[in-house]
Amino acid sequence: MNILIRGGGDIASGVALRTIRAGFNVIITELAQPLAVRRTVSFSEAVYEGNWIVEGITARRAHSAKQAMEFIEEGVIPVLVAPEIENLSLDYQTLVDARLIKSRVDYPLSDSPMVIGLGPGFTAGDNCHAVIETNRGHTLGRVYWEGSAQPDTATPEGDARRVIRTDCDGIIFGKVEIGQHVEAGQIIAQIESQSVFSPLKGVVRGLIRSGLKVNKGLKIGDIDPRDDPILCKLVSDKALAIGGGVLEAILRQLK
Repeated sequence: MNILIRGGGDIASGVALRTIRAGFNVIITELAQPLAVRRTVSFSEAVYEGNWIVEGITARRAHSAKQAMEFIEEGVIPVLVAPEIENLSLDYQTLVDARLIKSRVDYPLSDSPMVIGLGPGFTAGDNCHAVIETNRGHTLGRVYWEGSAQPDTATPEGDARRVIRTDCDGIIFGKVEIGQHVEAGQIIAQIESQSVFSPLKGVVRGLIRSGLKVNKGLKIGDIDPRDDPILCKLVSDKALAIGGGVLEAILRQLK
């Protein structure tokens, strides 16, 4: 069974890991310039690098639907640059929208395979068949067959200072590497003539790719005060919990 995942960021990659390890085939579609912050655990990096490995699973940039199917036969996750999936002749039985854009997306359910939406913007029975809760708490990863997920809180989990957003437009250049220890006030990136400083002491958990154009308000970095570089190479508990919810929904439909 083939599962198409829209998006290749860290949450989408957790979904991909859960489902491929359960024996399903996974196809990922991404934008031409993905903006993942937790790049070490995001299969979207295959768009830039050609190949990308997350927790022992390999993803590879595919340039056609035919090539994507060939990669699946090799046990590799194909990553296609395909903003409009309707233009692809892909064979899949489940569509997971894991882009976390937090706004409504319309899918014609009567003409679609199973559609699973992650988080805000999705309502079961309206624009998807099942919704997976993405907010932390006792409901994280739960499957809703009716209604919607909790609304976006617009507040980062834990210490809100850890999430870094740009307050200007421009081309970004990183001054540190993911997994590197930084001190509070240390320069971690440059956007045009403006320096971006670490708000606290810890390890760089995520940093958007250098050379990309960023707009004011965009999330560009994540500092982890736990200061453990090993965690930068592991998919988060949140991503795996959401992936478990997706897997539950798929298995229920197969009964």
